[in-house]
Amino acid sequence: MDPSSPDLLKLLQELNAIGIALSAEQDHNRLLEMILVRAKEITNADGGTLYSRTEDDHLKFEIMLTESLGIRMGGTSGTRIPYAPLPLYDEEGRPNNQMVAACAALSGKTINIPDAYTSEEFDFSGTRRFDERTRYRSKSFLTVPMTNHESEIIGVLQLLNAKDPKTGAVTTFSLLDQQLVESLASQAAVAITKKSLIDAQRKLFDSLIQLIADAIDEKSPYTAGHCRRVPVLTEMLADAACQTKAGPLKDFDMTEEERYELSVAAWLHDCGKITTPEYVVDKPTKLSTTFDRVHLIDTRFEVLKRNAEIAVLRRKLKDSEDDPSDLDLSNDDAYQQQLMQLDDDRVFLRRCNIGGESMSDEGRERVNQIGKYRWVDTSGKETNFLTEDEIYNLHISRGTLTQEEREIINNHVVVTIKMLKALPYPKHLQRVPEYAGGHHERMDGTGYPNRLTRDQMSIPARMVAIADVFEALTASDRPYKKAMSLSEALVIMGRMKQSNHIDADLFDIFLREKVYAKYAEQYLDVREIAEVDLTKIPGYTPSEEERSA
Repeated sequence: MDPSSPDLLKLLQELNAIGIALSAEQDHNRLLEMILVRAKEITNADGGTLYSRTEDDHLKFEIMLTESLGIRMGGTSGTRIPYAPLPLYDEEGRPNNQMVAACAALSGKTINIPDAYTSEEFDFSGTRRFDERTRYRSKSFLTVPMTNHESEIIGVLQLLNAKDPKTGAVTTFSLLDQQLVESLASQAAVAITKKSLIDAQRKLFDSLIQLIADAIDEKSPYTAGHCRRVPVLTEMLADAACQTKAGPLKDFDMTEEERYELSVAAWLHDCGKITTPEYVVDKPTKLSTTFDRVHLIDTRFEVLKRNAEIAVLRRKLKDSEDDPSDLDLSNDDAYQQQLMQLDDDRVFLRRCNIGGESMSDEGRERVNQIGKYRWVDTSGKETNFLTEDEIYNLHISRGTLTQEEREIINNHVVVTIKMLKALPYPKHLQRVPEYAGGHHERMDGTGYPNRLTRDQMSIPARMVAIADVFEALTASDRPYKKAMSLSEALVIMGRMKQSNHIDADLFDIFLREKVYAKYAEQYLDVREIAEVDLTKIPGYTPSEEERSA
C-alpha cells in the first residue's frame, strides 16, 4: 500500500487514536478488552484472544471474542473463560513450542499462519475440537507477543480469521495487518505496564495505610478498632449521600477518585495518635496512671474502718473496766452507722472513678467532703484522705481524662494534619489532610484544632466527623466505657445536631437511608441493637413512610 494513500493515513490516524484511548483508560478489564476489540477492528478479524503472562509462566485467558459465533467471554462480559492457562514450559522445564501462543511468548516474535489446518509446526488439535463442536472453521491466525519497556513478554494478542472487507470471505492476515497489530501490541504493552505500575503504587500506598493502622494497633487495640471502622462508616455515609433523592444534598455526587480520596482520609484520620502516650489513649478510669489508684483508696477505707473499730474498742474498754468481756460491737449503732457510711463512700468513689457522660455539682461536693477525712499514712503522718490530684481527677465531668490529658489527646489532630501535609500527594489525593483533619471540628466553630464552621468545611470532611462520633459512641472496645445501644447513640447525636455540633443534612441522611442499621448489622453486638424509633431522635422529623414502618 502506498504510504501516502488515504486508506493508510486513515489507519495511522486510527492507530494514534487507539493509543490515546489506551493511555486514558483506567479500568484494567476495559483496557484489555479495548486492545483486542481495536486490533480486531483494524484487521477486520472475526475473533481473537488476549492472554496475560502469569508469574508462574503460564498464559492466562483474559478476553475471548468470536463475532460470527456470538462468543464474548472474559473482560467486562461477566462470562468466565472456562479454559485452563497455557503452560510456557512442560514439567521437565522444556519450552512449549507446540502451541502457537506459547511459542510467540517464548520467542518474542510474531507468528502469522495462513491456514491452521495445513500447518505442521504447531499443535492445533484443540482448535480442531473447538471447530467440530461449533461447526466453525478456524483458518488464519496472527499471534503477536506484547513486550514491555524492560523487554519482558507480558502477554500475547492473537487474532483469528481475517475477513475480506468486500466479500466477507476468510483470508490471510497481510503484512500491513501484522505491522499494525505489532504497533498496537507495543502501545498496549505500554498501557498495561503503566496501569500495572499505578496499581502497584496504589497497593503499596494502601499497604502503608494498613501498616500505620497496625502500628497504632500495637500501641492501642482500642484506637486500632476505631481506625478500621471509621472508614467503613464514612464510605457507607458517602454512598447514602450520593444515592439520596431528597433534601439539600439530592444533587451531591462523588467520582471513584473522590471516593478513594475520602477513604484514604478516613483511614488516616487518627494517624497522629501514634505519637500520643499510651497512658492517655488507654486511660480506663479517672484515677488510672500506671495502675488504678482506686485500690489505694480502698486500702485507706479499710484503715479508716480499722481506726473506727479501734476507737470504739478503746472507749468500751475504758467504760467497762469492771466487765472487759462486754466488747460486742454489733449493737453499737454509732459504729455500725460509721461503717455503713464508709462503705457507701467507697462505692460512690468507685462509681465516680468510671468515666461517664456527666458529673453533677453534688457529686463533686461529696468527693470534696470525703477528701477531707483524716487518716494516718504509712509514714505516720496524719493527712487528708484524698490528695489534691485524686480529687482533681475524680471531678472529671465526662470520660476519664483531665483537661491537660484531653489537650494531649486533642493534639493528635494537629499531629495528623502535620503528618499528612508533609506527604507529596498526587493531584487526586491533595484534599486528604483537609478531610482527615476536620473530624473534631464542630459546625458552630467551637471544635478543634482550627475552630472551623460548617461553611468552612467540605462535605466529605463533615462525613468523617459524623463517622468518628458514631463509632466512638457505639464502640464496645473502649477501656473507659461500655458500648451504648444504637438508640442511645442516635439520641445523643440528635442532640449534637440540635446544638450544631455535627452536620444536620448529613445526619438526616444517616437516619433516613438507614446507614446506622447497615453498620450495626456488621459491627455491633446483637445485644446493642435495639429497635430504633426515629420519632424519638431529637431534631429529626421522620417521613410518613418512616413513621408507619
